[in-house]
Amino acid sequence: MSRPPVDPELADLRRQLAAAQSEIRLLKRRLGVAQEAAERPKRELLAELREAAPRKAAAPADTTMKLGRRLGLWRSPVVAGVLLVVLTAFAVDAGVALYQKNAWRAARSARLLLENTAMRSLYVELKQIVPEADGKSYRMTIAMQNANSGVTLYVMLNAVAVYVQAGTAWLQVPSRPAEGVNWGVVKLTDSHAYDAIFTPEVANWAELIPGYMHVRIQADMLVSERAQPGDDIVERRTPYYVYLKPHGADDADIKRRGRMSGTPPLFIPMPPH
Repeated sequence: MSRPPVDPELADLRRQLAAAQSEIRLLKRRLGVAQEAAERPKRELLAELREAAPRKAAAPADTTMKLGRRLGLWRSPVVAGVLLVVLTAFAVDAGVALYQKNAWRAARSARLLLENTAMRSLYVELKQIVPEADGKSYRMTIAMQNANSGVTLYVMLNAVAVYVQAGTAWLQVPSRPAEGVNWGVVKLTDSHAYDAIFTPEVANWAELIPGYMHVRIQADMLVSERAQPGDDIVERRTPYYVYLKPHGADDADIKRRGRMSGTPPLFIPMPPH
């Protein structure tokens, strides 16, 4: 049976296709050779780096790691002694702090009790004011009373300060203890009184009540329950305010201006203000 004639153009295309496939196979082989040549230096460099990298030294066969092997250090007498000293120092410090805290509380409580005693058990009163014969001075009597007979108080008397108001200011005037009176410590079991003399010579004194000077008397004292106190001592400050009639005042004028009945008193006590 005879074959059909081959188209020359088709035969030519087949030849061109076979040649192109052959060329492709050749190019693949060349590409593979080129890639292998490019990869070879990388593999050689990687191998060299692995050879040069440090390696862990193998532990000797007779070496064993034991957990807590170094705990034997704590069984050392030196370490135990240092630890004991440190713990003792902490304990002593805590004890001292606790002692100081308790001592501070006790001292504060004692002081508060003493302050309460000085303010409540010690009663101080301005008893009277009388004119002196010199026609310009006055004598005042201050009385102290220990209201708690079971407690002895030691009171240190200070100089009594006297002030007269002039305008809006308080001007201090001369004052001194009366004859036979000395500022000092008084042992107070019951009562005690002392006198002081003052001379209120002030020009243009304030006249809050017609015909009367406005006077402030400051009696300061230190109070303790011991004759030789240490820190157990407190200050007691007692102010008195009075309206005082000057020497030579005209009683009729005071009565008229103040609308008073009877003889105007020498002084009129006022509450602290």
